[in-house]
Amino acid sequence: MPDAPITPDPTLTHEGAKWKHDRPLTAGRFDPSGKFVFTGAEDFFVVRWDLADGKPTKFAGHESWVRAIAFSQDGQTVVTGGYDGRLIWWPATAPQPEPIRKVDAHAGWIRALAVSPDGKILVSVGNDLHVKLWDMAEGKPIRDLAGHASHIYNVAFHPTAPAIATCDLKGVVKHWDLTSDKSIREITAAALHKYDKEFRADIGGARSMAFSADGKFLALGGMTNCTNAFAGIGQPAVAVIDWEKGEVARQHTAKENANGVAWGIRWHPAGYWIGLAGGGGGGFFYFWKPDGPQEFSKLKLPETGRDLDMAGDGLRLAVAHADGFLRIYRMAKKA
Repeated sequence: MPDAPITPDPTLTHEGAKWKHDRPLTAGRFDPSGKFVFTGAEDFFVVRWDLADGKPTKFAGHESWVRAIAFSQDGQTVVTGGYDGRLIWWPATAPQPEPIRKVDAHAGWIRALAVSPDGKILVSVGNDLHVKLWDMAEGKPIRDLAGHASHIYNVAFHPTAPAIATCDLKGVVKHWDLTSDKSIREITAAALHKYDKEFRADIGGARSMAFSADGKFLALGGMTNCTNAFAGIGQPAVAVIDWEKGEVARQHTAKENANGVAWGIRWHPAGYWIGLAGGGGGGFFYFWKPDGPQEFSKLKLPETGRDLDMAGDGLRLAVAHADGFLRIYRMAKKA
C-alpha cells in the first residue's frame, strides 16, 4: 500500500537540508515541479539547486542582485528580474542554461514579479513607479500601468479575478482591474511605513505579499514601529487586508519583540499564514492563525532569512539566507 499522506505540522518544523553559495542569497523560489529551488545572490548569479542532491547550476546574465523569480506553468521557463532593471527568460532545466531573451524592462530596480493564474501574463514592478505586463511566452510588452507615487515593492495576481495588487514604499496598495487597465481603489497599510524625521528618509513597503487561496485576504509583510530608518530598526509585521471590504482587517506581530522585517509570507492550505522574519534580531519562522494577532508557533533560525517560498506539497519551505545558505525546512517529524 502507498504511504499515507503526511499532514504538515508547524510545531514540528525543522531544517531538512542546506547548501552553501559563495555570497549572501537575495531570493529563493521552488519551481513548479518541486524538484528545484532557484536562488538569486549578491554575486549576480541565479542558481538552480537540485533538491535530490544539492547540485548547483549557475545562470549568468544579470549585472546586479536578483530579487525577483517567476516560472511558466510547465516549469520549462524561468524569468528573473534584477536590480539592473533587466528581465531575463531562461530555459529552466537546461544542463548549461543560456538566456532565451534579455529585456531592459525598468529604469531602476525590479523588485518583484508575478505570473497570472492562467500562466499567460507576467507582471513586473520596481523603482521607476511602473507596473508592466508582459506576454509570458513571447516576452513582448502588453501594457504599462502608472499611478504609484513611490517605489513599488511588490505585486500579486488575484487568484480568481482579473486583477492585480501592488504595494509601494508608503504602504499604498493599488487594486488594478485588468479588464479596464485602471486602478479602481487604494488601500493603505499605514503601519508598514514611517518617515524618519532625523534621517529624512521613508522606510516601508511590502517586502513580501500573498493572497489567501480564495482571494478574500491579502497579506503584506514588512516592518512596523521603525525607530531608525538608517539602521532598519523596527518590528516585523504582517498587515492583512480584507479584499472585499478594502480595509486592513488585522495586523500580525510577534509575542516577543525581535528587530527585523517580514521578508516572506505564504498562505498554507490548512488555514494559516507562514511568515519569515529577518534582521538584527536574527531569523524566525512565525505561524499565525487568521484570527490571532500573534503567532501560535515560531522557530528560531540559524541566520537571517531574506526570502521564503513554500513547495506545492505544503510540507517544505525554502529560505534564502543572508549567510549564503539555501535551507530547506520540513513541517513534519524528522525522518
